[in-house]
Amino acid sequence: MATDTLKSTPGARGGAAGGLRRLLLDNGALTALIVLVIAMSALSGDFLTADNLLNVGVQAAVTAILAFGVTFVIVSAGIDLSVGSVAALSATVLAWSATEAGIPVVLAVVLAVATGIVCGLVNGFLVSYGKLPPFIATLAMLSVARGLSLVISQGSPIAFPDSVSHLGDTLGGWLPVPVLVMVVMGLLTAFVLGRTYIGRSMYAIGGNEEAARLSGLRVKKQKLAIYAFSGLFAAAAGIVLASRLASAQPQAAQGYELDAIAAVVIGGASLAGGTGKASGTLIGALILAVLRNGLNLLSVSAFWQQVVIGVVIALAVLFDTVRRKAGATAPAAGASGGGKGKQALTYVIAAVVAVAVVGATSLLHNGSSAADRPKIGLSLSTLNNPFFVQIRDGAEEEAMKLGVDLTVTDAQNDASQQANQLQNFTSGSLSAVVVNPVDSDAAGPSVRGANQAGIPVIAVDRGVNEADTSALVASDNVEGGALGAKALAEKLGGKGTIVILQGQAGTSASRERGAGFAEGLKDYPGIKVVAKQPADFDRTKGLDVMTNLLQAHPDIDGVFAENDEMALGAIKALGSKAGKSVQVVGFDGTPDGLKAVRAGTLYASVAQQPSELGRIAVRNALRAVEGEKVEKMVKVPVKVVTKENVAGFEG
Repeated sequence: MATDTLKSTPGARGGAAGGLRRLLLDNGALTALIVLVIAMSALSGDFLTADNLLNVGVQAAVTAILAFGVTFVIVSAGIDLSVGSVAALSATVLAWSATEAGIPVVLAVVLAVATGIVCGLVNGFLVSYGKLPPFIATLAMLSVARGLSLVISQGSPIAFPDSVSHLGDTLGGWLPVPVLVMVVMGLLTAFVLGRTYIGRSMYAIGGNEEAARLSGLRVKKQKLAIYAFSGLFAAAAGIVLASRLASAQPQAAQGYELDAIAAVVIGGASLAGGTGKASGTLIGALILAVLRNGLNLLSVSAFWQQVVIGVVIALAVLFDTVRRKAGATAPAAGASGGGKGKQALTYVIAAVVAVAVVGATSLLHNGSSAADRPKIGLSLSTLNNPFFVQIRDGAEEEAMKLGVDLTVTDAQNDASQQANQLQNFTSGSLSAVVVNPVDSDAAGPSVRGANQAGIPVIAVDRGVNEADTSALVASDNVEGGALGAKALAEKLGGKGTIVILQGQAGTSASRERGAGFAEGLKDYPGIKVVAKQPADFDRTKGLDVMTNLLQAHPDIDGVFAENDEMALGAIKALGSKAGKSVQVVGFDGTPDGLKAVRAGTLYASVAQQPSELGRIAVRNALRAVEGEKVEKMVKVPVKVVTKENVAGFEG
């Protein structure tokens, strides 16, 4: 009794402040979220707006739904690395069934959900009966599901049925449906974990699997159900994601499994199993969404954003570890009503504190005059490619010259991430947006949002479908592919065998360049294509794929690569053959590509003058802001650059 008295004394002396401190310490993820919201509100006047806060909710939705499913697995001491791929596969199955196969939409939705559940059951079977470690079993499913998605779609996005695409819309013109789906799935997760037999079984298995088995639990069957739940939630997330993009992208949700796992762990779950709750997972997903949203609004470099997010994840988990060692208590599974009432009180107090402090910090932005300099956002499909780096450099050079503030984001070849970035641009104080779409169809809904907000949009390199752009600044990928075919065929004298290195499946650049090359090659019947393989626009993959192809086709005469990076990888694989017995043609006219042209190892590159694309895009964006007339189509000529004319070429 004396000990109890001593323990309670500091709390009594601390009064309300001590109680609040204890409540915050007992909820490390919630504390981190409050701090982030306060910080972002203080640093950016665009953060604390109704539109932007709804954007945060929409951007958290897919990660949260995936994470709810992963919560079941992690609570039971497992892991599921396949949820991102299963989400893409389920969406692809729905789109293909409803469009290509002509199946009624309702049945197509059922088939998509069944696909997710079956993938989960396969994972559960491999773990329970096949005795595979969860990491290995789900890693295999990650590859299988992604591959099936590409096989079904043939690497191209499939238009989503209009009736299902409404899941990406808003109710009453302001409430996003993805947020409602997220809330419903969160409530379902909380119910399963706290009110059902299988939920209690998850905690028991995660706490001590052997003890759970000895106590009479059918652990193997329970694990089948647990992974089936994860597959079900992955299917739901895939449908919501595809609805937002109005198309099923075979490469969608890449890396989302890591975000889902991070959200669960940030929310207080232990990878060792036995702990975790739906509310914590939701908070973890919101932390990631607030971070990405805020960093976009603050114009933080796309490369530094990855560093910051990684550091914050580590700090959030470290904070949770420290508070546990300090004696902060976490509510046990199936806690009594009093414990739940205390938890509810925690969230109420946290909300009051957050609103009060955020309201105070928002006063920092009241009365401040808008900057005179126009602000333009540039969303690039990727910065992991010299071609797009050159577009950025040209845009930044022109922005500096014209006195424009330019914010650059990197979508990392992820259409859904680009959709988030465009939404952030729309809700901010930008004057115009320049977008280089990952996919022309997927960018449509977000650009339509900018249209509704009255923000002019300039498309660069690739167009945007089903939306209004003030201008398209581009060279013709199809024409460039045809020019590449002509250059290679004429160099080979109109006969020989060649291989084609394709870009990332599902991207419009790869489709268009490949189509142009195939069309151009029709004029040279003596040229035979003996192999086509994707190397994802990547130099290392270009090296590996070319090395493999040479084993089956050692006597080829030529190579066409859909960008210079893959061409340079192919040159490395060819060694002394490059530029002598084997002619290689690339695409883009990057600095390294032109260097190889000068050296004679790369015969030619179809150059698009990317720096000029960036300069013209910014110039036209400023004209649109100032109300000047802008041409709808601005063509930047492509040019085949060989050793003969490379000296006078400027990209």
